[in-house]
Amino acid sequence: LYQGLLAAEEQAVQISKELSGILDNLRHLNRVENSSMLTGECHAITARDGSSWVRDAQQAAVAGCVMHVSLVLGIPTVKREKQMYLESTLSSLFYDLTPEEHADIVVIVFVAEVCDPSAATLISRERSGLLEVVSPPPSFYPNFNDLKETFGDTRERVKWRTKQNLDFSFLMLYAQSKGSYYVQLEDDIVAKLGYSTTMKNFVSQQTSQDWLVLEFSQLGFIGKMFRASDIPVLVDFILMFYKDKPIDWLLDHFLWVKVCNPEKDVMHCNREKDSVKRQYKPSLFQHVGLHSSLPGKIQNLKDKDFGNQILFKSHRNPHAELTSSLSVYQSHTLQRAYLGVDFFWGLTPAAGDYILISFLQPQTVKGYLFRSGNIETNGDKFYNTTVEVLPSDVRALLISMKSPKFQISAMRLLIHTDSDFWVLLSEVTGLGYGRCTAVFLKSVLIFALSQLSGTKMWIVWGGPRGLV
Repeated sequence: LYQGLLAAEEQAVQISKELSGILDNLRHLNRVENSSMLTGECHAITARDGSSWVRDAQQAAVAGCVMHVSLVLGIPTVKREKQMYLESTLSSLFYDLTPEEHADIVVIVFVAEVCDPSAATLISRERSGLLEVVSPPPSFYPNFNDLKETFGDTRERVKWRTKQNLDFSFLMLYAQSKGSYYVQLEDDIVAKLGYSTTMKNFVSQQTSQDWLVLEFSQLGFIGKMFRASDIPVLVDFILMFYKDKPIDWLLDHFLWVKVCNPEKDVMHCNREKDSVKRQYKPSLFQHVGLHSSLPGKIQNLKDKDFGNQILFKSHRNPHAELTSSLSVYQSHTLQRAYLGVDFFWGLTPAAGDYILISFLQPQTVKGYLFRSGNIETNGDKFYNTTVEVLPSDVRALLISMKSPKFQISAMRLLIHTDSDFWVLLSEVTGLGYGRCTAVFLKSVLIFALSQLSGTKMWIVWGGPRGLV
């Protein structure tokens, strides 16, 4: 036993040295200036001190560069056989970020495919530093063929969980210098509205600073927050046992090593672990993926503490007559959406479909916002759709074209292409998000929302918001 402990200690020292080399090299990675996307070409950084798979982590293909922020969200992703969820996950995370939250957060996507050129097509986001993408070089992963089958898992599952441990480790090491706190997510989740501020507030409310993990979801490794300063020792531990157990089990063992007294009973140990692992309720992240990244695995996991999402925002709107060519799903009517008591959900739209809102009195509008889709149905949106307005007095409009305000009798959203999605509208506002530009219509006193081409998906709409 003594010799075994000495061997384990020597291995830990060696891994610590290798990790120090990784961290040093990651701090000096070349950045791709003014880019938030992974290019199709992998940018390799030459290892300085050997060809170990661990040290090869520094050969990341990196896009984007941000200043130090409060929250760093890490998302590993791989190709799935049945369905990809990454785009919906990112849409959920970015959905309602305020400018202040936007400036204090970075999302890092780890494309866990070896220098996959198609990774560039996975993500398209503004070049603002909000999103970074990193991908491993070919030499990063070890040979998985010599893994032992343990805990009744098949060889394929053992390989999957082992690779997952390495993916998490790489991502954490890359992220730990970019912010104060690191939050582990997965690529098939949805986030609650306001999650960013909620997490920061929960951190500030901790009266004792001896915590190791803050949990914002009960499921697996989702929503686990760590101090950036604790990342190296956690990764140190994971890499010692990455072949042996899944990541959530290793986290529990890590806490045991940190706080449990082997001379005490299990109940005492659990109390000690709970003192450094604190949970926020209700959960801020929900698992939505049905098809696992492990081929053939169905994973219908739900966090019972997540609760219900806010699916629309209600606002006061001017009196109007509402009509539409779209078929309505159940009780999600346009009238209920306009009154602010529900969202609008329409069945598969085709080119030329529309929503028509005829104002009873001309309205002074300085701007507008139409928000389609919601947190649970990101795909059900108005695609290739235009907004058109009809001025109540064309002559007055021509005289006052430089004015930010003018009276209109109608607006219209017109869909130009077919779609495979349904359509959903969750919010409409007139609070200056988009400037109104007159598009002269043949009819009078009409506000219309039109879709120009067909789709198999539905449309969801939360209703107009405060047209002013």
